[in-house]
Amino acid sequence: MKIQIWSDIMCPFCYIGKRHFENSLAMFQHREQVEIEWKSFQLDPNIPTKPSTTNVFAYLAESKGITVEESKKMHQRVAEMAQQAGLAFNFDTTVVANSFEAHRLIQLSKKFGLENEIEEALFQAYFTDGKNLNDPEELQKIGSSIGLSDMELNKLLTSDDYSAEVREDLQLAGEIGVRGVPFFIIDSKYAVSGAQPVDVFLSTLEKAHELGLTADSKIS
Repeated sequence: MKIQIWSDIMCPFCYIGKRHFENSLAMFQHREQVEIEWKSFQLDPNIPTKPSTTNVFAYLAESKGITVEESKKMHQRVAEMAQQAGLAFNFDTTVVANSFEAHRLIQLSKKFGLENEIEEALFQAYFTDGKNLNDPEELQKIGSSIGLSDMELNKLLTSDDYSAEVREDLQLAGEIGVRGVPFFIIDSKYAVSGAQPVDVFLSTLEKAHELGLTADSKIS
């Protein structure tokens, strides 16, 4: 069973959805048959990196046409959702940054079978630790923390490598109609959009597995 996940590591619901999905997978009896492929997505591909001049509250207020106070309340509700999923979001220290470079690092990690590890490390760096994910030095540290070699990281961060792969994911998302993330496609049979509850993910996994068994029996 192959599961493709379109995600932006600067999307709070993507981190919450990741944790919900992982919890459902832990309860799925056939989890050893599951292959996960992370796909790149950017909610705002044109966002500038403003580590010291704009915080996330002001950024959302400007982009949504709301007040900063309303933005803070929205972020507080999201932080509470994250806490229920066992995550700690520190929006006061979150750095507004473009995620394209981080997605290149994700694509490199896929080459070494470390895509799950890099997704988790990037999410934690952004939402919990307040790191600038458009800073090459920070990306180098994060990549090293999951076992990527300095040689591979230096090559990535001093070149345009894996940019094409990121853009291919973005283009494919547009072609299949992905407008928001997280977006899960399970075995090319079911789509789940958003940070759904654990039971929704588990039910969909079970349905996809049953459908696969039915299809196999028809073939045989």
